[in-house]
Amino acid sequence: MNTSLKIPFYAKAALILISVFALVYTLQVGQHIIIPILYATIVAILLNPVVNFLIRKGTNKIIAIFVAVILAILVVFGILFIISSQLTMFSETLPQLKVKFSLAMADLVHWISNKMNISEPRITTWLSDTENKLISNFAIGEKITEVGRMLMVCVLLPVYLFMILYYKSLLLEFIRKLFRAEHHIAVLEVLIKSKKIIQSYLIGLFIEMLIIAILNSVGLLLIGIDYAIILGITGAILNIIPYLGGILATAIPMLIAFVTKDSSSYPLLVLIVYLFIQFFDNHYVIPYVVAKRVKINALMSVIVVIIGGALWGISGMFVSIPLTAILKVIFDHIEPLKPWGFLLGNIVPTASRFNFMRKKSNSSHT
Repeated sequence: MNTSLKIPFYAKAALILISVFALVYTLQVGQHIIIPILYATIVAILLNPVVNFLIRKGTNKIIAIFVAVILAILVVFGILFIISSQLTMFSETLPQLKVKFSLAMADLVHWISNKMNISEPRITTWLSDTENKLISNFAIGEKITEVGRMLMVCVLLPVYLFMILYYKSLLLEFIRKLFRAEHHIAVLEVLIKSKKIIQSYLIGLFIEMLIIAILNSVGLLLIGIDYAIILGITGAILNIIPYLGGILATAIPMLIAFVTKDSSSYPLLVLIVYLFIQFFDNHYVIPYVVAKRVKINALMSVIVVIIGGALWGISGMFVSIPLTAILKVIFDHIEPLKPWGFLLGNIVPTASRFNFMRKKSNSSHT
């Protein structure tokens, strides 16, 4: 006797929508708890081979984990040092930038006044009012709170990282106990593939950053821009931030060129060089160095990055692609979800079966 419960389609759709809404709401509300643990887990997967190597060499487990965590902290501090040196260099050119910017704005106001027959004091007043509104809408209190949260995350992240590496076997055993014995092989495959995907993705990002740093530095040196190497490295670091990073990486050397060079053609040359590098990065480096490692197609990559940014801001953009790659691995091991895994993948069929059915239907009518 078949006692399986058949749920109507509209009920399934309603349950799915409610579940998605609950999941998104939970992710949004709990982001300050979830994000540090998520980042610590990703970094722990990357550092796990280092810990295993040190343990195989006879190092105590706690000491091995401590060394790996310190190594990760030193790398982060090195990146922050490069960025801070860039900011220091930029602050030194700030007075020149203010003078040049004031002259450029005066020329722009004069040009608008001549072309549109609007008095210059009226344009200046409108610009001043707009600037005051932007400053008032900046919400300084909220920004201070956000900075405090970021500092808290920076403090908690090494602690989470150490604990995850130390209790790795406990967490893996917990995951094993969640599933019945017949599913253990599939769960093990998912865990192994997820670990390889995260490690490959992070290594791919590092290789991309190295390539872009070389291209940026060489391009700026050929143009003759000051501080070319430090600008190139900083631009490569910023470039790993989806969307926003590329804009910042281009804007900073353009400003430096605007301040340090007398000709206005230098910022334009910087823009042309960086547009070429961005084109090369988007069409060759990312598809063959980064995206190929996670096996996610470009359409889904763009969509999940936008969703990650809407949920968690820049932090969500960073983790959206590796999380989607892990979801694809899970979908590929669950029969009802395999179509979704296929949708996320980078394997494009040469022809759809619907095209075949359409041709067959047309032949039958004739």
